[in-house]
Amino acid sequence: MSSGYNKPKQKTMIEIAINDRIGKRIKVKCFPTDTILILKKLVAAHIGTRPEKLVFQKANIPYKDKITLEDYEISDGSELELYYN
Repeated sequence: MSSGYNKPKQKTMIEIAINDRIGKRIKVKCFPTDTILILKKLVAAHIGTRPEKLVFQKANIPYKDKITLEDYEISDGSELELYYN
């Protein structure tokens, strides 16, 4: 019997591999609904660089700060290339 109460959906975190091609390779946990800017801030905290200096791209296409990870179809286990501005 249903109580009429819908349990809130829990957000599932994903893990993304970040590779800067010069030796730094880190893994960051975040939510699919996070934006690229949030991902930049998480990575910046790990590597000690300001977020505005970071550029993520895949196949030479830079990602825009306001777009979410799920909109870019970035999912658990995805790998992004990190470049420095």
